[in-house]
Amino acid sequence: MKVATAVLCLFALAACSNKPPAPQSEPKTTATQTAAPWDAMKQDEQRARDVRRLAEKQAADQDKQIEQQTQ
Repeated sequence: MKVATAVLCLFALAACSNKPPAPQSEPKTTATQTAAPWDAMKQDEQRARDVRRLAEKQAADQDKQIEQQTQ
């Protein structure tokens, strides 16, 4: 039992040595980093809405051109 106590004390002392802690990297705070998992989904939804609007606008423009040609 004394041996186990001595070994535990040695491990504790080794863990508390005078080594400085390892430097931690700064977290990136760029616009590409998402704060929450659903933020990426919201961006995808917005992109899909934008594509839909563009497709509808192009379809409307094409309909106008066809209507003008048939008149």
